[in-house]
Amino acid sequence: MGNSTPSIMHRNGHVGAALLVYTLPGFIATLFGGIEIGVLGALVAAGISIVPDWDHRIPFVEHRGITHTVPFAVLVGLVLGAGGLLVAIPEGHLPGLAAAAFGFALGFGTIVSHIGADALTPMGVKPFRDNRRYSADLVQSANSVANYALLFLGVGLATVGVIAGSEVRPMLF
Repeated sequence: MGNSTPSIMHRNGHVGAALLVYTLPGFIATLFGGIEIGVLGALVAAGISIVPDWDHRIPFVEHRGITHTVPFAVLVGLVLGAGGLLVAIPEGHLPGLAAAAFGFALGFGTIVSHIGADALTPMGVKPFRDNRRYSADLVQSANSVANYALLFLGVGLATVGVIAGSEVRPMLF
């Protein structure tokens, strides 16, 4: 077992947490935007789920510091929201605003899911930067059973959300 094993386990748990949180937005995105949008959102959530841990690579940035806060989640939400707006605004104001709202919810929700998953560990998090640490102290971050359970739960429920949205969509549109 090398140093890369724990980070892979962490990644699995964070991907699972992001997809778990994405279940309802995935249903709504698929319902109103189609299966392509629902699946794209799931891929983005999975892809950015580990962004807060980039703090390991940035000099002078404390691990589980600023990148593990609600303001950082808002920032990521704003970036994805702006991206959604830029992509969809040529289709009109309403699609642009809908894409901006979806992008914000996707970015914000994914980062909050990361913070929530880290709050399950003894180390906990300080999501409000007020020096108050939140920790459920349930599992170690490298607990492979917990990480894979979260991954399978997240993948399963997000899949149900997207499929349900695609099944209900034809009834409404």
